[in-house]
Amino acid sequence: MDVSFFLRGVLIGLSIAATVGPMFVLCVQRTLQKGYLYGLLSGLGIATADGIYGSIAGFGLTTITTFLVHQQTWIRLIGGLFLLYLGIRTLFIKPAAQAATAQGGNLLGTYLSTLALTLTNPTTILSFTAIFMGIGIGSGGTGGNYAAALLVVLGVFLGSIGWWLILTSSISVLRQKFRLGWLRWLNRCSGTIIIIFGLVALLSIRW
Repeated sequence: MDVSFFLRGVLIGLSIAATVGPMFVLCVQRTLQKGYLYGLLSGLGIATADGIYGSIAGFGLTTITTFLVHQQTWIRLIGGLFLLYLGIRTLFIKPAAQAATAQGGNLLGTYLSTLALTLTNPTTILSFTAIFMGIGIGSGGTGGNYAAALLVVLGVFLGSIGWWLILTSSISVLRQKFRLGWLRWLNRCSGTIIIIFGLVALLSIRW
């Protein structure tokens, strides 16, 4: 069993997670607004989606890949509208003086919302497929070596989690130095950026 496959997976997970996009902005905003645990669970939702797409690409599940690509119009529509909703909500949310109390329902919703939003970007599967084929994983590239594919997928998941753990921990420390006025402007900036990402997703739809 080649451990290098696992290390490659970790690097893939880190590089994809570190890409600045709507999920990055949302995770940062939630960490500053609600606290470390909410930011970390947001990142965990993203990492879970990366792991799911990584599994599809790594194990060569072409039927699912084809379905996602063919349905990307409706998936993009749902994702774009959801981003618009989150962006508008973020614009008008009042910054909290202290981190919100962690409650089961809120924590579950935090995790599920980022999981769902990340999954509404079906083109991610194409990126994973291209990367995995480049390193000899997926679409038969390993000659049926599912152990190697599993190591890569595990590496992707842990690499993604590692990035969000580092990011949310760092932001959580800085959060103590932010004043309410700064948080208010951060919400406005974050909300605007998320709305822009939502509009871009909607405008990219080809009917």
